[in-house]
Amino acid sequence: MSDEFHKPTKFSGSKFESMMGGEDPARISRVAHETALALLARVRKDPDPGVVERLVAFADDNGIDAIAELWSRASPRSLPGALWRIYLMRALIRQDPDGTSFLYQRGTEMNASIDQVVAGATSPTGPVEITALADEILRGLFEGDFAVALERAAAFCRLTATGATGVADEAELSSPERATALTTKALRLSRTAAEFTACARSWRNGTLD
Repeated sequence: MSDEFHKPTKFSGSKFESMMGGEDPARISRVAHETALALLARVRKDPDPGVVERLVAFADDNGIDAIAELWSRASPRSLPGALWRIYLMRALIRQDPDGTSFLYQRGTEMNASIDQVVAGATSPTGPVEITALADEILRGLFEGDFAVALERAAAFCRLTATGATGVADEAELSSPERATALTTKALRLSRTAAEFTACARSWRNGTLD
């Protein structure tokens, strides 16, 4: 998902690599895990509504690159990796709520699983509803069941991936470039869904760190 980012986020993989390239990877990993654990433990112990709302809006006020510096290099199946992907997912939704809600809604029409119930978005799902869903999922990391929040994110990713695949199939003849881009997006979303699911399982087992 991270390489889909473009303006106004002002973050790119090359920028991050150049900024952090000289750092010790072990130190980066240690800092990522320590900050994620400390933040989550402190907020979940006393989930003050004002603090939670500031954390939800942190990327809006400080830029997604501020979070990337902390957590984007962590393993996808780790606590900092999960936090990073949830923040990134929210930022991508807010960046294109119309396009994202269209793919998500299409996915709900194509997918007969319980993912729509798990994700928990209001139906029908438009730009306002999909943006609210992103905030709810991120908020759930800090004041709800952490594993449930990750499972909601996974369900969102699976449904949006299904929608992207369906639209890609329709566009294959008339717009092959768009079809390819949508197929790539679907693959990334599917991979991210699997990572969220694995993290949720590890959280419940007490092994997510």
